[in-house]
Amino acid sequence: MNTEQLIDYIQNDSQFDGRIQSVRHVPGREAQFADFPPSLDPELVQGVQRLGISSLYSHQSRAIEAALDGENTVVVTPTASGKSLTYILPVLQKKRRNPLSRSLFLFPTKALSQDQMNSVQSLSDGLSAGMKIFTFDGDTPATVRTRVREAGDIVVTNPDMLHSGIMPHHTSWIKLFENLDFIVIDELHTYRGVFGSHLANVLRRLFRICAFYGSNPQVLCASATIGNPGELAEKLTGRPFTLVNESGSPSGDKYFVFYNPPLVQKELGVRASSLKEAAKLGASLLANGVRTIFFCRSRVRVELLSTYLKDRCPQYRDRIKSYRGGYLPNERRQIEKDLREGNLLAVVSTNALELGIDIGSLEASVSLGYPGSIASVLQQSGRAGRKQQTALSFFIATSDGTDQYLVQHPEYILDRNPETAQINQDNLVILADHIKCAAFELPFKVNESFGDFPATKEILDHLVDSKVLHINRDKYHWESDTYPASDVSLRSGPKENFVIIDVTDTGQEKVIGEVDHFSAP
Repeated sequence: MNTEQLIDYIQNDSQFDGRIQSVRHVPGREAQFADFPPSLDPELVQGVQRLGISSLYSHQSRAIEAALDGENTVVVTPTASGKSLTYILPVLQKKRRNPLSRSLFLFPTKALSQDQMNSVQSLSDGLSAGMKIFTFDGDTPATVRTRVREAGDIVVTNPDMLHSGIMPHHTSWIKLFENLDFIVIDELHTYRGVFGSHLANVLRRLFRICAFYGSNPQVLCASATIGNPGELAEKLTGRPFTLVNESGSPSGDKYFVFYNPPLVQKELGVRASSLKEAAKLGASLLANGVRTIFFCRSRVRVELLSTYLKDRCPQYRDRIKSYRGGYLPNERRQIEKDLREGNLLAVVSTNALELGIDIGSLEASVSLGYPGSIASVLQQSGRAGRKQQTALSFFIATSDGTDQYLVQHPEYILDRNPETAQINQDNLVILADHIKCAAFELPFKVNESFGDFPATKEILDHLVDSKVLHINRDKYHWESDTYPASDVSLRSGPKENFVIIDVTDTGQEKVIGEVDHFSAP
């Protein structure tokens, strides 16, 4: 049965009686094509055409042309719209013209780095580019690391490894930093809050090292939909950007179904378990051959829903998998491979699969509860319906007040702009940690600023007073025996908490609470 028939079937099935609150139809769109930019090498054009791509989507053409003109770009288009081509072709063209050219690709997680490295390698091989592409992360064997440093045309890594495994050892990476032409930042929308504030300072350190070795790399970004992609890219890098956000890629029709479990305690507003309702819905989808991805907000809920689904569908037990953090890399990659190849009917995941890992073509997504942002809801729904398929996206509410509001007001999700991503690159606690790391990497000159931060000297002088740095020949040098990057986590703030002590009663000091570092007055 087709999608419309399936929705009617679910609405009329007695086991789902009264649960479907509303169904919203989002029409698909036709592709908008454009010619290859005239500045793109004819050999690369022919290579792309040999891969079966006779013309570019309009956003690809515009972004590639801007990148070839030397502009920093940020491309914001839906999932599976060919964003990777907008940065791979400029990188390949530069390499053709300068055999020494190097590029650094940043992805937010190791799993995504590995997945995208395979995609980039396949495209490079298809274009007969002969690029040497390596991942460099915590899983990279020691025997391979020297080869990556010496021969990697494209080094694919994550911010954590750049922060602690590459930049503190920049003297071992001279070939990369001397010839670095491009920094590619994919999944830009994930760099918000503390993580984004840290990355902005990691990039300040990176640009500082590049300047030391005489390079000035161009920055190419790709992002899912957020409210302020251009502003975020500029805050992260301190550089101007050209924004490309009008997609030319096609999409199929999508149906958003808002599903509310029945009340079991009307007085308290308690509803039936969203997990068990999702398992019931999932069993119906799988019985109709609908390949589905389920998103849960915790690892425990992932495992519970996976168990419930297998209990309801024992005939599909081997074709239902859970996916979350904590699995070994080879286990995650096998699940991703099985999804791509169509071996699985269902996968139950945390938000780990929101990101752009290639999981092939799915027909339905089910979000259990509000994941915290409109952008995340749209990302999750975007994992279904690739390649112009008609797709289904279910939002199953919990008893939580936010979920109950959203299931009654779908326009909040579908008719509003996604949230803006905010960072504070000048947060003093984060900034001071990265100035320490930067001083370890290269001494600061007396009048040198850290990026565009105006009060660098004051922080450096404070670190001198704290015996972390010392001044010699008009430069601030690292003095401490510690290795600063190892003490700085990019994904959290300071670990120290402060105890609140009441001293109002003479002689009676009483602990009355505890606050984290950022909340302390």
